[in-house]
Amino acid sequence: MINRRKFFEKTIKSGIAAGLTFPAVNLIADDQTDNNIPAGQSEAAKPDIIFFQTDQQRWDALGILNSHIKTPNLDMLARNGITYRQATCQSPSCVPSRNSMMFGLYPSQLGILSNGSHSVGDAFIPCDPLPARLQKSGYQTAGFGKTHWGRTDQPKDTRGFEYRVVGAKEVGMEKGAIHYQDDDNPQGLATYRKEANPYGAGEEGVLGYIGATSQVPERDHRDGYVAEKCLEFLDSGVDPNRQLFLYLSFLKPHAGLNVPKRFEELYDINTIPDTEQPPWDVEPDTHLAYSDKGSDSLGSRYKGWQEAWSKMSKMERRRTTLRYYANCSWLDDYFGQTLAKLEKLGRLKNALIVYTSDHGDMLGERNFRFTKYCLYDSSVRVPIIISGTVIPKDLRGTIDDRPAELVDLYPTIVKVAGTSQQLNSPGLDLLSTQKHIGSFSEYHDSGSPAYMWRTNKWKLILFMDKPLSEAKLSPNNAKGELYDLEADPHEWKNVYYISKYRTICEQLKTDLLMHLTCTWTGFPVGRG
Repeated sequence: MINRRKFFEKTIKSGIAAGLTFPAVNLIADDQTDNNIPAGQSEAAKPDIIFFQTDQQRWDALGILNSHIKTPNLDMLARNGITYRQATCQSPSCVPSRNSMMFGLYPSQLGILSNGSHSVGDAFIPCDPLPARLQKSGYQTAGFGKTHWGRTDQPKDTRGFEYRVVGAKEVGMEKGAIHYQDDDNPQGLATYRKEANPYGAGEEGVLGYIGATSQVPERDHRDGYVAEKCLEFLDSGVDPNRQLFLYLSFLKPHAGLNVPKRFEELYDINTIPDTEQPPWDVEPDTHLAYSDKGSDSLGSRYKGWQEAWSKMSKMERRRTTLRYYANCSWLDDYFGQTLAKLEKLGRLKNALIVYTSDHGDMLGERNFRFTKYCLYDSSVRVPIIISGTVIPKDLRGTIDDRPAELVDLYPTIVKVAGTSQQLNSPGLDLLSTQKHIGSFSEYHDSGSPAYMWRTNKWKLILFMDKPLSEAKLSPNNAKGELYDLEADPHEWKNVYYISKYRTICEQLKTDLLMHLTCTWTGFPVGRG
């Protein structure tokens, strides 16, 4: 682990100088003892649990890891916690990734494989999702913003959230939710939708990634509405007699990149780096090339990006990166406001604070490709910070380079809350000494499976380049990719078919197979 305390202090000072909100939050009092809560301790000893999440934020879109971006509040959490630099999601698309994280199970275990997958209804969920588990443990559970459970046969309930603000109904309705922007601020939401309407499906079309300086008031943005409701709840809705589980989840920095002016102005376009491009013009024989062919929507969207960005100047391309960074700074500001409220309430004196995102964004890499939907690092790696007073003093301000996964968050959080999971799940407690030998992710949006096994040095991807109906008849025709992540961090040189790498290839295949065998053998076991 690398101690980065001095770097964090410098980063925070530069963030304040740049005009970012950085409230006087004292996460670690000088005279405070460590509060690493084991299972079985008294209710009073349990910490409050704060869960911050963004959507599509790259693993390196944090000031602590990237000097070009300004996120002083998340940097402050890292200064008082642990940053997991090698973490990956379990699927590079929203619905399977978020379900996987909230149930602590892999997408294939849940049967939720893509954004278009049919998700399990409330009567068929295999175990308590995280908020329900914490509610049963005595926590007041309050959820604000995106969960993205997906399509089900019947309307979903809030799945453990006592106080629930979804945001806009288009994000997904839940029985028992208290507030929707459609009802509370319909005019503001209509103003936002009018600005974002040209951005295309999911706001990820060409114009969505070109973005704009937003003319919509911040509170009328969908994230602005969710943040406002969260802050209102902290003013008057917190139960003083129970521990709090607060979940705050935003829709950005996911495109569209329509950014409030004050955050766009934090950045100088002349200091934004250019995005490096590969030495080839056409994607080689990879799982991503098959995805372009296997999915009409993904393939046509990529053609649009490639055509537009190949004609842009470097400065025009940099503008997209700048606006993506500015979106990250905007959400960081909301996190700062939330932490200030929690500090005022005394809810940070004994607290676990988690920050993560559901997947990354290619952000113009591999010949002007955006969004996620592939198993390359910019898409599949995610930021994870675990902070608060539960972190032992000797681990605060450190970077942990163990392989980590989003499914690890469930067992980590419930252990601190004094309870446990109901299932033999694949996740590990990130605050323990347990260690994965690699991390796993799966991708199915192309219509055929692709599996990733990643260590800090090597990445193996196995995939089929034909529709599932054909692929299942000839699994021995699987294709592969192998990348030396130390020598080739861009993942441009596939060495899978080179004979000198045959031994490492076979070892990684064996590790992947045995990992899945042990994982799937442990589930299902029925509800506990």
